[in-house]
Amino acid sequence: MLSSYLPIILVFFLFLMNVPIAYSLIASSLYYFMFITDIMPVDLVLQRFVSSLESFPLLAVPFFILAGVIMNYSGISKRLMNFAEVCVGHMKGGLAQVNVLLSALLGGVSGSANADAAMQSKILVPEMEKRGYSKAFSAAITASSSTISPIIPPGIIMIFYCLASGASIGAMFMAGYLPGIMMTLALMFMVNLRAKKKGYAASREAHATASEIFQSGKDAMLALFMPLGILLGLRFGLFTPTEAGAFAVAYCTIIGAFVYKELKWHHARTILLETIKSNSQILMIIVGANLFGYYLNMERIPQMLTQLIISVCDTPEGFLLLANITYLIVGMFIEGGAAILILSPLLLPVVRQLGIDPVHFGIITVVNIAIGGLTPPFGSMLFTTGAIVKVSILEIAYECMPFIGILLVVLGIITYVPEVVTFLPNLLM
Repeated sequence: MLSSYLPIILVFFLFLMNVPIAYSLIASSLYYFMFITDIMPVDLVLQRFVSSLESFPLLAVPFFILAGVIMNYSGISKRLMNFAEVCVGHMKGGLAQVNVLLSALLGGVSGSANADAAMQSKILVPEMEKRGYSKAFSAAITASSSTISPIIPPGIIMIFYCLASGASIGAMFMAGYLPGIMMTLALMFMVNLRAKKKGYAASREAHATASEIFQSGKDAMLALFMPLGILLGLRFGLFTPTEAGAFAVAYCTIIGAFVYKELKWHHARTILLETIKSNSQILMIIVGANLFGYYLNMERIPQMLTQLIISVCDTPEGFLLLANITYLIVGMFIEGGAAILILSPLLLPVVRQLGIDPVHFGIITVVNIAIGGLTPPFGSMLFTTGAIVKVSILEIAYECMPFIGILLVVLGIITYVPEVVTFLPNLLM
């Protein structure tokens, strides 16, 4: 019946009317349970609305968000930036190269593309402008490099995928390292080409000496240890992914307050307010997506979609191509966490039926969603950097095109050479 598909139509209509995605999902789901079906009383629907947040693994999300916010006030970000400049500042487009490497380093701490884009827009872009970089290029490389942060653990949208799919969070975290490094190297290569064309010079006159690298590395060592500590802790069973988030919060607090001595009591209110604001947005999306997913399952839409997709392409290669196209298009319109929570339950039955590794598919999903955040009309990283740097979305999008191109090449390699993703999980787990 056509009425069964009205909630899907309503979601996209509300979103195009600029209703936040969380409220679009909730309103569409409630419309279904109140006006289309009477199979479940509304009070039970509301009970499910609340119970969708009663998840121990979900606690990892607010913990890692809190750790990322603390990092900005604890001196960790500043030391990572200094280390990045010592390492790559001598290359063409020195500060743009620093921008890329810093995103890779921050990926092991914050795990959020938008948080990374916002921080670098405030800290690094003004310095790039002072040294002759255009606003549009500075914003574009900031937005593009922020795609690395969700891929290098602990990526928050990796946790979303694991909640939706049941995949191991530890395996997903380990699988993200090699793709994240590939994305970093690819973006640095493209920065070098663009910097030569635009005449952007290095930020350092010469290579750093061994003593400079050693000194800068020593200053940043405690910051760099955190992602390694999380990986080792998960590998040897010292803590769960949720406990890893709590470890990250405690670690950043101790380092900022007692070692770097830059984290003060007066920062506490600001840190908590930023964390609450970010968490409330994310958790509302999770609630809406879970409720919407319940509607989809009741109407057996995932099962019907599975049969439709297999009738069109019955090989893993064909399905992965179709999935990439779907994720890239959806990522242009819908926020990353919501896109994963909506689409993953629809596509995972096909993934299992075709024998595709769910962890491999998870990394493909996360990379797709990250690239989607760079593309108009609603790419979230474009809006984040544009609002802070004060430059139009179209200008940033134009400058992003070469970086999107090189990221799509990396996506192709990740998709059709699964060993890039599965090597570390198979080796360590």
